[in-house]
Amino acid sequence: MTNDSDHIVTESAARIFADLADPQTINRLDNGAWKAPFWQALCDAGLPLAWVPERLGGAGATLDEGFAVLGVAGRFALAVPLAETLLAGWLLTRAGVPAPNGTMTIAPSRPFDRIILDEDGTLSGSAIGIPFASEAQHIAVLAHGRTIVVALVAASDCTIGEGQTLAGDPSNIVCFQRVKPLRYARAPFGLDHTALMLMGSVSRSVQTAGALESILSLTVSYANERVAFERPIGKFQAVQHNLARLAGETAAALAVSGSAASTIGQSDNIDESGFFEGASAKIRCVEAATEGAAIAHQVFGAIGFTKEHILHRFTLRILAWRDDFGSESYWAAELGRHVAQQGADEFWPMVASR
Repeated sequence: MTNDSDHIVTESAARIFADLADPQTINRLDNGAWKAPFWQALCDAGLPLAWVPERLGGAGATLDEGFAVLGVAGRFALAVPLAETLLAGWLLTRAGVPAPNGTMTIAPSRPFDRIILDEDGTLSGSAIGIPFASEAQHIAVLAHGRTIVVALVAASDCTIGEGQTLAGDPSNIVCFQRVKPLRYARAPFGLDHTALMLMGSVSRSVQTAGALESILSLTVSYANERVAFERPIGKFQAVQHNLARLAGETAAALAVSGSAASTIGQSDNIDESGFFEGASAKIRCVEAATEGAAIAHQVFGAIGFTKEHILHRFTLRILAWRDDFGSESYWAAELGRHVAQQGADEFWPMVASR
């Protein structure tokens, strides 16, 4: 559910993105000079630490407000760690650990990776596919020892390998070789590996839905402008059919991601409803990303694959986001296992209550 505060935060984020992160302008720049002023503007507005309360150095925004910011970020599909910093701030906040200024990322970001807190208070282990680890100043870590803890680590203290996503964004292997955290605290009840993966999955789903909105807008505009056989290609039935399919995928992604964000936003912990909504959102948004990217490129033809065109900045990122915090197949298996454990008598009431 949105309110006036949500709209104010969304409008503030949209203004910053529109003024400093125009997709066409950035697509022509190769030196990344736009990143510093853009990130500073985000920090001045308190957006990277929106989920951190004021007493811990953040903006004190609600979860709903933070998800609204991620929706805007998705519509611009920028190569900056805004979502990662938001998630890191959320994780640290849950354990009462103050969040530092600057860029952050979060570890682990894959369901089967585990970081271990040793008896001497150092961290060991490795995690793959950590987004923007090579550009982050700090890493927020969910670690397992005698209990689950949340730790803040300086990225420079870790061994970070090279790697990138389909979109060319950093995606790194991070090795923790007896790394001493700057500080850490015990995770509260309900904050475990599954909760972290679900929170990350919903964040990626919201971003994906936002990106699909932009893809739909670009594709419809192009179909109405591109002329073939003396009429816009959008007048051809086959193209109209594809545009309708793309609109359907976008609407589905917006609906399911919005429902998951709202459910989590209304609860202090990610409970059974949050699990059901979050897993469903990731599954459906991955499907929408796969179908939506294919449809858009089919409508655009060869021009959509060129470096000079902005379409790829959206399609490649939504395809890259599919594996973050659990793939479609992982969450489908987890959701099926969860439903089976509830028993046959609970299946229909669970579905009908949504």
